[in-house]
Amino acid sequence: MRKRNYAAALFFLFCMSLASPLFSGSSRDRPVPPPAPEVVVWTYDSFNSEWGPAPNVEKKFFEETGITIKWVSHGDAGEILSRLLLEGEASGADLILGLDQNMEERALGSGLFEAYKPSGADRIFPELIFDAGFRLIPLDYSYFAVVYDSERVPNPPKSLEDLTGGAWEKKLILMDPRTSSPGLGFLAWTREVYGGNWKDYWRRLSPSILTIAESWSSGYGLFTSGEAPLVLSYTTSPSYHLEYEDTERYKAAIFNEGHAIQIEAAGLLAHAKNKENAKKFLDFMLSPSFQSIIPLTNWMYPVIDIPLPASFRMSPKSGKALRPRPVSSGELDEWAALIIRN
Repeated sequence: MRKRNYAAALFFLFCMSLASPLFSGSSRDRPVPPPAPEVVVWTYDSFNSEWGPAPNVEKKFFEETGITIKWVSHGDAGEILSRLLLEGEASGADLILGLDQNMEERALGSGLFEAYKPSGADRIFPELIFDAGFRLIPLDYSYFAVVYDSERVPNPPKSLEDLTGGAWEKKLILMDPRTSSPGLGFLAWTREVYGGNWKDYWRRLSPSILTIAESWSSGYGLFTSGEAPLVLSYTTSPSYHLEYEDTERYKAAIFNEGHAIQIEAAGLLAHAKNKENAKKFLDFMLSPSFQSIIPLTNWMYPVIDIPLPASFRMSPKSGKALRPRPVSSGELDEWAALIIRN
């Protein structure tokens, strides 16, 4: 009986093997659809937040090109660059978005970026182009500023030097220039104004500092939660509070020495696996479709001439724009020895 059942089972399996192509529809011959086109973009946390530009950028880019954006967040811009330099060609990124002119030397010195002049490059305000080779391409800009809570500060500081006064003891939140682009920009700003005496300035400033935050997001969060009445941010930051909170409480202090400009940029990586898709993204980045998203999501100025939202009346442009040279790694070490280790 067992042998007969065993033989019957083999016969059944043989019949099923002959019939399976009829039921499977010859799946072996069915073509496999190609993977959906994508581009991998490294950026900073606030750009890729639910309130940042990324969701709208992703939606519009897909509508226009059919290409999906894969966002990868790495803290602040300084952290992005450090990670890129560490991982090099193994990063898996096609584009880096969010570096600024203060990181130009380190970024381009790596040899990881490839020149590409997007189709909309002629729209960029000429004074914003800091890499003539278009390895780093401007995407937005603003001016660093100390933002203050006008309900707690009736008489704001009017200069960098004012910040060293006793009235501001433990009332200022700054960011670490080793991990944060605003922190790096502020260091460059102070060095531009004070020249070789910048370390003396930081010694005088030290009593005013409540904390050195790792990123702009964490530092500004401490400010809005009331931890301190002064924070390093941008001249464009008060427009956010007017637009979404209907308040003019937070304002940018305008300093008589001028304000350091920050120009954020994107760059194509030479080892990009999706290089043609990345180039299409850079073309899109300089279009009105992309640039119109920037003011009300990234709270920066667009790099091409388009109308600004009404809330940008709270965003004064500096009458004296400063373009400090990039901070060197040696100067970063000197700053850390002076501020962090003491």
